[in-house]
Amino acid sequence: MSKKNAQSLADELKPYVVPFRYDGTAEFHLKSHKTNEKGGLDKEAATRIIEANRKRLNDFQEKLYAQDRWSLLLIFQGMDAAGKDSAIKSVFEGVNPQGCEVTSFKQPSSRELDHDFLWRSMIALPERGRIGIFNRSYYEECLVVRVHEEILAKQKIPQQLVTKDIWKERFEDISAMERYLSRNGTVILKFFLNVSKEEQRERFLERLEEPAKNWKFSMADIGERKLWAKYQAAYQDMIHHTSSNRAPWIVVPADHKWFARVVIGSTIVAALDNLDLHFPKVDKADRSEFAKVREALEGEGKGKK
Repeated sequence: MSKKNAQSLADELKPYVVPFRYDGTAEFHLKSHKTNEKGGLDKEAATRIIEANRKRLNDFQEKLYAQDRWSLLLIFQGMDAAGKDSAIKSVFEGVNPQGCEVTSFKQPSSRELDHDFLWRSMIALPERGRIGIFNRSYYEECLVVRVHEEILAKQKIPQQLVTKDIWKERFEDISAMERYLSRNGTVILKFFLNVSKEEQRERFLERLEEPAKNWKFSMADIGERKLWAKYQAAYQDMIHHTSSNRAPWIVVPADHKWFARVVIGSTIVAALDNLDLHFPKVDKADRSEFAKVREALEGEGKGKK
């Protein structure tokens, strides 16, 4: 891809990336981010962008894999029914599954609780040349564990270490870890799917009304919904303290799933475009060997005629 094309691609995607990207250099107020933003698009125009980004992502993923230098870590967080699963499925439609892996983090197992809170995420990190997708992540330790303090009591942490500063300390630990990964070639993008409480209600009702979606609904979801304000405050604090230029948060307007996919896909494509990915070049000696192999193969073909 030429420098001219790379620049035009960046310019093309900028309106769907920059307004939603927070790198920690300014004030952050979650309430100032609209959940129903459409970016001046309608669904038809958005679909064209989504499809174009899928093709670009597929091309970049092949080069990422072949070059085997960088890795990409994508983190998806959001309230229940924010659209994390469907966004991942849509954005990565058509991408070679060999080059990416999705890890969903549920309630920690007893083995995981015998380790530090980052351990289970660290063993799932993507290798060089691959894309790792975390559906929820180590950030749950600053969200659900913060909202439900009784969970923290079950984490086997020495009592004298559980102080009023524990959340600040976890923010510091996470930021240090992400800085370390970045310095070693892992590109980190973190997506918070920012859905409104009203839109969540509509999606819950849809899950109840459609038999094929009943399995997605849990009574626990209603209990978590009652804690909406606490979760919003936790997200506000978390995003404010863990955003950086190396590992920014993308606050994705999620009331319209199609626009959320525009923002997510555009952000990923723009980040990969900045890496100057390319297929490895074959040196002169290898090209000489290839010429001999070609000659031999062509000779085999002639012998069959």
